[in-house]
Amino acid sequence: MTDVTTDREARALAIAGHGTLDAALAAGAIPPRVDLTLSEAVVLGLLRQGVTRYVGIFGHGSTDVAEVLRVYQKHGVLRTYPVRNEVEAAHAATALRWVTGEQAAVITSIGPGALQALAGSLAAASDGIGVWHLYADETTQAEGPNMQEIPGDRQERFLRLCSEMGPAYTLHTPEALPEALRRGLNAVDHPHRARPFFLLLPINTQPGLLTRFALDSLPTGHPPPLGAALDAGRYDDAARTLLAADRVVVRVGGGARGAGPQIAELLDLVDGFAVTSPIALGTLPYAHPRNQGVGGSKGSISGNHAMENADLLLAIGSRAVCQSDMSRTGYPQVDRVININTDPDAAMHYARTLALVGDAAPTLDGLIGALRRLGAQPHGLDSAWARANTDAKVAWEAFKAKRYENPRLRDDVWQREVLTQPAVLRTVGDWARERDAVTFFDAGDVQANGFQANEDDRLGRTFTETGASYMGFATSALLSSALADRSFYAVAMTGDGSFTMNPQALIDGVQHGARGVVVLLDNRRQGAISSLQRAQYGTDYGTNDQVEVDYVAWAAAVGGVRALHGGYTEDELRAALDQAYAHDGVALIHVPVYFGEDPLGGFGSFGRWNVGSWVASTQELRKGMTI
Repeated sequence: MTDVTTDREARALAIAGHGTLDAALAAGAIPPRVDLTLSEAVVLGLLRQGVTRYVGIFGHGSTDVAEVLRVYQKHGVLRTYPVRNEVEAAHAATALRWVTGEQAAVITSIGPGALQALAGSLAAASDGIGVWHLYADETTQAEGPNMQEIPGDRQERFLRLCSEMGPAYTLHTPEALPEALRRGLNAVDHPHRARPFFLLLPINTQPGLLTRFALDSLPTGHPPPLGAALDAGRYDDAARTLLAADRVVVRVGGGARGAGPQIAELLDLVDGFAVTSPIALGTLPYAHPRNQGVGGSKGSISGNHAMENADLLLAIGSRAVCQSDMSRTGYPQVDRVININTDPDAAMHYARTLALVGDAAPTLDGLIGALRRLGAQPHGLDSAWARANTDAKVAWEAFKAKRYENPRLRDDVWQREVLTQPAVLRTVGDWARERDAVTFFDAGDVQANGFQANEDDRLGRTFTETGASYMGFATSALLSSALADRSFYAVAMTGDGSFTMNPQALIDGVQHGARGVVVLLDNRRQGAISSLQRAQYGTDYGTNDQVEVDYVAWAAAVGGVRALHGGYTEDELRAALDQAYAHDGVALIHVPVYFGEDPLGGFGSFGRWNVGSWVASTQELRKGMTI
């Protein structure tokens, strides 16, 4: 009988000594065929794909995997980060992959823990981030109900549930591991549509023995990108359509990240103006004269002007999410669409579309080449369309400036003058850019005002989880600064509602050595929904409370957290930020902020949305549209 425990120690030592599994195999330090448990084979398979971090919570369903991880961590091959909530684990792994490209696997037991991690995976699924999720599952012997399984008499219920969120596989048969890992690799490393992959590990198959298992059968590599869209005359057709249009708007979506130089060149050639999605901020520097900023139901004066008045839409890497295109009413004068996307369904979302299915950057290169062959030359900013958009951008800047010039308002809850959200967002944003910090925006009022205030000059400064709008993401994402090999200082911009979703991230951040600050904007309510209710029905309901919370005392109760009050002026807030930065660890700054009817308290809304009392008018407008 093979001594699995002794052999496991030897394999961990060999990998530690040679640096990688492949190097240990090549050196003969590990034989090509081995006897090992399924749990160890899973860990080795993920190790071969570059997964050296595990974040989550162990339970009775994952003791065998935990033992494997213990041995490999003892020899420095990998590291486990135990946390206090599985949603937090999912967010931290998502943020790590999003910011640095590094991988962490989420690991849970069976039952409620897996369901929490599954809920948290919605952020990665919505924003196109590839993350491994490993969940324990019921035994395969059908001996009767397993504790914490999904009740009922249907087979593989967790597999059915996870498969609704993304690709999933149950290791009912241990020998199926290479195929399961290959499918997972194709999901989490997909060059265009990365997403979570759910690997379900039945409790009884985890310690099952794989005999003479070929380690080289563990998959590696990366799926190749699609490349440029096929031509077949479509580039020339698209170029002619663009040149024939009078008012071109370019929607820059998440799939356009990395194509900033091509977008800038194309805008000049077609006299176009860009409107960015929150997830793509920084693709084109905000200061670029043809960047109108964000557009949509919570857009900007300038971005929505371009959308409202354009006659042709060039969509690049955009999913046309409801708020981004105002529930499909965002382009009322557009009668032709050119859509560049790697997903044929997304590329054909609108009617009257010429679709170019391919990567954004190389496809734009081809389109730019076609434009130049047809004689296109760079435009100045002297056309009627350019002047109108330039004026709209000036109006938007003036609109923001007026709010920055009035940074404090008297608030009924705080019974004194406090900072407004625009003032806090500008202060923190300027401070973070000066220190090259990474800023995460939580869902809600902070998120919406945050991407309206955003003036990123490059990608990677801010991360706005708009796909799922998951409350608690930003605070949880702070933990990613501890997981990363490429260190960064993290700023989590959150509201009082979002913070209380995942406050335990403060504890885990201290435990694992995170470095960053939670800036908590407290208006004692769900500000985004309160504002929506007031705009639609004249009053808010069920979105605020009367409970006073001393967030500074709460944070100070966690040993190692620097807890600070952000004060009532911009100078006081900057001083608190400097104190937080000087602390080698996790800090929290509590900032009371204004909520009320004064329009200077926020950035407002400029678009439509198919919700509440706006449904009838929005749907009526859509009836008359041709795309």
